[in-house]
Amino acid sequence: MSDFLQTPEREIAQLEQLARRVLERARSGGAEQAEVSLSSSLAREAAVRLGEVDVLEEARDRGIRVTVFRNQCSASASTGDLRLDTVDECVDRALAIARHTQPDPAAGLADPELMADQPVELDLWHPVDLGMSDLLARARTIEQAGRDADERISNSEGASVSTEAAVSVYANSHGFFGSSRGTSYSQSCVLIAADEAGMQRDYDWDTQRRFDDLADPVTTGAGAASRTVRRLGARRVPTGKVPVLFAPEVARGLIGHLVGAVSGSSLYRRASYLLDAVGQQVLPSWVSLIERPRLLVGASSGWFDADGVATRESALVADGELLRYVLSNYSARRLGLQTTANAGGVRNLCLVGASHAFEQLLAEMGTGLIVTEVMGQGVNLVTGDYSRGAAGFWVENGEIVFPAEEITIAGHLRDMLAGVVAAGTDVDTRRNIQTGSLLIERMTVAGQQD
Repeated sequence: MSDFLQTPEREIAQLEQLARRVLERARSGGAEQAEVSLSSSLAREAAVRLGEVDVLEEARDRGIRVTVFRNQCSASASTGDLRLDTVDECVDRALAIARHTQPDPAAGLADPELMADQPVELDLWHPVDLGMSDLLARARTIEQAGRDADERISNSEGASVSTEAAVSVYANSHGFFGSSRGTSYSQSCVLIAADEAGMQRDYDWDTQRRFDDLADPVTTGAGAASRTVRRLGARRVPTGKVPVLFAPEVARGLIGHLVGAVSGSSLYRRASYLLDAVGQQVLPSWVSLIERPRLLVGASSGWFDADGVATRESALVADGELLRYVLSNYSARRLGLQTTANAGGVRNLCLVGASHAFEQLLAEMGTGLIVTEVMGQGVNLVTGDYSRGAAGFWVENGEIVFPAEEITIAGHLRDMLAGVVAAGTDVDTRRNIQTGSLLIERMTVAGQQD
């Protein structure tokens, strides 16, 4: 096993030593406050296409970002070269830039009493020293399983397997030093199917903190084949207002739009349809959104945020009511509020409420549209207007009757979120927002022309 994987503590100690050097140089250069983020990672990827090697890559990356504050002015500089003279130049560059920036009363570190003072072990480090031959063999197994799963699979865009191990250190002039380490393992497969009606493309994937938790490679390949073949014969659907069921990957995006609308940067720029919305009902009363940043083996767990502020479990939405915004230290100051420890985004935001099996959701829907994919950028957080291209499946009498494509779905985010009538048990925990399928009471669906 490589030294990096075997003894991450040694790498963290080196990064902490560099952090001390940076903070001292910033102080001696006239900075009133300073912060520094350092990272070091080892990543490997192998990909095949039609059985042949497509990608073999190993990357050993290190980086540093320095921010200095003086007289309410701030500036940042970064480099991927951690030699001492280059790091010193990086600090000096930030100090020089700060002399030419405009004062900002909101600039500066978070208050010292908000710093995370007790490290927490979150069980994110699970190193396995997989060589390129291991990754390549797994990628070939995935792709071959997909190509063998159905005779209608006509081509492949490839299968890939990747690993990453990363450590990071954040430190600031309050005396806070925090470190983290984590591993991730990913695999994916993209296939093409064809029949007399045409061709379709789809994929399957997985990512986990622990290698042993990854889906079996045959399962991922066969899953990609199944998802691709079921799209064959796709056509347009009737135009009208019907129930719409968002699959988990699409539902995550919908909740992400809510998070974006209540995030500090949108609010202080007055670029959100949810201004002054704390205390308002933004979801049905049976739904809550709970942030669990210290979840063990979590997809996005961390015991401090990007400002060094201690994270904690808290409700963003409780019984449908918005309880708080999503704020970093800077955005909180701009709004005259206190940080919610969300510098860097939300961490393991979980939708909580009564959930139902997928078949029950279809039965409740009756006739409507399952959306498995959305396209385009037609989401306006300022107005709340939502209009996107979509693909999925048409449902009648609680049964899937045909795959659907070339559809536009439209509504308003406020109505869509308030109109969530059921959630699925098929919760996807692989990203920072974790939800199952969401059934929306009614949306405008544009398909067939009269």
